[in-house]
Amino acid sequence: MGENNTPGERQPSKPAKLPAAVVPFLGLAAVLGGCLVAYLNRDFTGWFAYAPLSNQPFTANGAAFITQGTQLGLALAVVGLLVLAFWAGLVAGRRTGSGPR
Repeated sequence: MGENNTPGERQPSKPAKLPAAVVPFLGLAAVLGGCLVAYLNRDFTGWFAYAPLSNQPFTANGAAFITQGTQLGLALAVVGLLVLAFWAGLVAGRRTGSGPR
């Protein structure tokens, strides 16, 4: 009685922790990869004009100043920045929240 190490009981398993360097590395990789994807998918806009005497307005279906590849790269970079911000907040919280006040 009072023994925590009885042979018939199973010890509760602790959840596996990621090594401390994995989360910021993944965040930094996402930021750099997103910036690279956005840079490689940039599109230069050309000059275009409209016919002023026509009765129909100019509509450019599918025209965008930022391509979908650039949008995807920027979204990936934002996700990486969010991961880095979460990690920094977690580390700062662990350092300052060590005891009750």
